[in-house]
Amino acid sequence: MPKVKVYNTEGKVTGEQDLRADVFGVAVVPSVVHEVLTGIQANSRSPWAHTKTRGEISGGGRKPWKQKGTGRARQGSTRSPQWRHGGVTFGPTSERDYTKKINKKQKEAALLMSLSDKVSSEKLLLVDGLTAKDGKTKAVVSLIGKLPVAGRAALVVSGRDENLSRAVRNLKKVRLISTASLSLVDILNAESVVMTPDAAKKIEAAHAKQA
Repeated sequence: MPKVKVYNTEGKVTGEQDLRADVFGVAVVPSVVHEVLTGIQANSRSPWAHTKTRGEISGGGRKPWKQKGTGRARQGSTRSPQWRHGGVTFGPTSERDYTKKINKKQKEAALLMSLSDKVSSEKLLLVDGLTAKDGKTKAVVSLIGKLPVAGRAALVVSGRDENLSRAVRNLKKVRLISTASLSLVDILNAESVVMTPDAAKKIEAAHAKQA
């Protein structure tokens, strides 16, 4: 059963908390995580690139010269692909669909694998009393400075915290996430994950395998 350290708001270790092995101790399969991640990225992609075909460009309705007798190659329109300002052949269009189907169980497995990887690498820690009094950013900066956190950090809480949300709003390397909206991308983008003990229990209750 995996264990993680529990810190107080002063950055001192106050104990350890046992976590469920079927949630925070899952074997990591990189190919599964990669497949789910690429699927999520593809589904959020917008096909903004669009080129016009010869039928979408205005003009070119008149035949540029007669069919025979000029000595030049026959042409039917000045909007053909070989002409300047003509249409584009096989170019990207906004109708392209990048979406990929992601298996629900596979998506959940990838999330648990990412959390388990943070636990095994000691990049996930619990903080009792994680909040920001009066919504002051200085309080969050002070707290993070006392914890073994480096780089981008994800603060995971069990529910909505207006003060904490206001406090982290201006911090570029800190992202506040509730357990209800926690995703694989949030975990992978964070170098360290800081969560409350209640948030860890809520994640366990949502993803634990029923005996």
